Amino acid sequence: MKKLVIVESPAKAKTIGKFLGKEYVVKASMGHIRDLPTYRFGVNIEKDFAPTYEIIRGKKELIKELKEEAARAEKVYIASDPDREGEAIAWHVKEVLDLEDNGDLRIEFNEITKDAVLQAIANPRGIDYNRVYAQQARRILDRIVGYKLSPLLWRKIKKGLSAGRVQSVAVRLICEREEEIEKFVPEEYWSLTAHLEAEKKKFKAKLSKYQNRKIEIKNKDEMERIITEVSQRDFKVVKITKKLTKKSAPEPFITSTLQQEASKRLNFSAKKTMQIAQALYEGLEIGEYGVTGLVTYIRTDSTRIAEEAKAKAAAYIKNVFGEEYVGTEKKTKAPKGKIQDAHEAIRPTDIEKDPEKIKQYLTPDQYKLYKLIWERFVASQMSEAQYDVTTVEIEAGDYLFRATGSILRFPGFTKIYQVEEEEGEEKEKLPPLMEGQILTLLKLEPKQHFTEPPPRYTEATLIKALEEKGIGRPSTYAPILETILKRGYVEKDKKQLKPTELGRIVVDLLKEHFPDIIDVEFTAEMEEKLDQIEEGEKNWIEVLRSFYEPFNETLRQSYEKIEKIILPLEETEEKCPNCGRNLVVRTSRFGKFLACPGYPECKFIKPFVQKTGATCPQCGGEIIVKKSKKGRVFYGCSNYPSCDFVSWDLPSSKKCPNCQSVMVEKRPKKKPPYLLCTNPDCKHTEPLEEVQ
Repeated sequence: MKKLVIVESPAKAKTIGKFLGKEYVVKASMGHIRDLPTYRFGVNIEKDFAPTYEIIRGKKELIKELKEEAARAEKVYIASDPDREGEAIAWHVKEVLDLEDNGDLRIEFNEITKDAVLQAIANPRGIDYNRVYAQQARRILDRIVGYKLSPLLWRKIKKGLSAGRVQSVAVRLICEREEEIEKFVPEEYWSLTAHLEAEKKKFKAKLSKYQNRKIEIKNKDEMERIITEVSQRDFKVVKITKKLTKKSAPEPFITSTLQQEASKRLNFSAKKTMQIAQALYEGLEIGEYGVTGLVTYIRTDSTRIAEEAKAKAAAYIKNVFGEEYVGTEKKTKAPKGKIQDAHEAIRPTDIEKDPEKIKQYLTPDQYKLYKLIWERFVASQMSEAQYDVTTVEIEAGDYLFRATGSILRFPGFTKIYQVEEEEGEEKEKLPPLMEGQILTLLKLEPKQHFTEPPPRYTEATLIKALEEKGIGRPSTYAPILETILKRGYVEKDKKQLKPTELGRIVVDLLKEHFPDIIDVEFTAEMEEKLDQIEEGEKNWIEVLRSFYEPFNETLRQSYEKIEKIILPLEETEEKCPNCGRNLVVRTSRFGKFLACPGYPECKFIKPFVQKTGATCPQCGGEIIVKKSKKGRVFYGCSNYPSCDFVSWDLPSSKKCPNCQSVMVEKRPKKKPPYLLCTNPDCKHTEPLEEVQ
């Protein structure tokens, strides 16, 4: 008789099957096999929140097959993922297949490698019911909020809306950031840079103090007065400070930091990052290595690294870079909440699988993400970078200028992984200087600035904010983002997240009538309570009861107190061809569209076209904004299909002065916008400001 191992996915089953050989049969449950009902509430509040679980549609044949395999098997192991969701899957499989748990039904591993899987089979355990209760409590909490609150939104705002416990808080953060931006009043300020020379070597120094106090220059008149005073003074070196500064290696990735860095460096959405990371975790065919998992478990809050992995990393670093590059033991930061530290950080399962060695076996996106994880882990185990930093203070009368120079003394971890410089870290190489030395002033460069509002959230910065505030857990960040976009409460403008009118109305209603549901601290406290259930410190029924009773009372009162909200409609000048009314812009979960305000008598609708004001370079038509199937913005001609012009970048009305080809606008993050010729043989560029 064979032994049966049940996992979640076919990819995981394939990898593990190759490790275990002919004595084992490995089957996939294809994720959850049971859940709360789709079309009814499914929770009996009066009977201690008892859930009614149903077999997920389309899973009956699979369950029949699993039951037959289990009946034939000498022993059954359930090897779902090592987290709450995985534990719940294991429990549901046990219940549906009617398996006995004698303390040896469950196996778990942090990486899908042969050694890890064999070690897990040698050390089985029973199902962790506290983990199951924590998952069940979260599921029921979300069902209560979704099922009880959504009908209120349908009745008071618009049919088809839904509310989510954690998602609503995420939308609130985005709405409040937008309000900050709208209320922001820019303030003018100026900076002054002195271009100086010493021994025929040029460098720059910035004005920082006046009469030993930090200087703030508010307007042009002040600036001109200061320039007049300063230009008449000698520039004298009064103090030179030299010190060695060290920059610590970054920590290895956890789920949130992986999503943030993949967004910033690779332009991956959180969803895309997790899909690719899942494939790297579950296992791929890697030439001579065979099928193997390339990274450890990808849903984790812990930066802990196994001792064996640390030792292998140290040996690798010593061999490749030299002993001086091996990092010293660092304290691991304790994760927020009560996180089970059996999990490790996200790291490569084998440091010897250098990204370049296995590149041919990976897709381009898999290679990029694996390289990011591999390099971050190696860097985390390396020594700190060391810089010689020289600060020079220069007096010009009562004014003090400061110049900072930095020379890399020892690269440490930066040999393999670059981190972003902090704001204001502009440093240059300074010439040799002495205290008391008089410098030559070449010119004074004044610059006008305006204070800027806080930036809109991106996926990366929203995930960071949610994590810092204790909202959500590693498995929930990507689904939160996907849900708020899909529901039409938030939209993406390039990489920035901005609330829709609908999102703002829903948030305002929830803030007024359901303050706890949308309160950041309350939601974070609920996350802590779920952690405490998992640790066996709280009873899941009591946690649900303490939430439900006040929530239900507020809900009952809200049906009477809240009046119907009429969504504002944006009227256009375009007439309805059926009845002559002015068409209005409406929003659905799929985006904006034009509709007749006479609905339901008149049901005319048409796609909403966003005009750019640019002219099609092929036919003279109008350039309009379009979206690809994946939601990426591109530009096309309004005369499509008779004109097939398309471009990822907005075309300019100006032709290339060299070859008369189409020019497009380019707007890089850290450089001024410019125009680029689309002719690959020309590639002429010029500043965009010149043609605005």
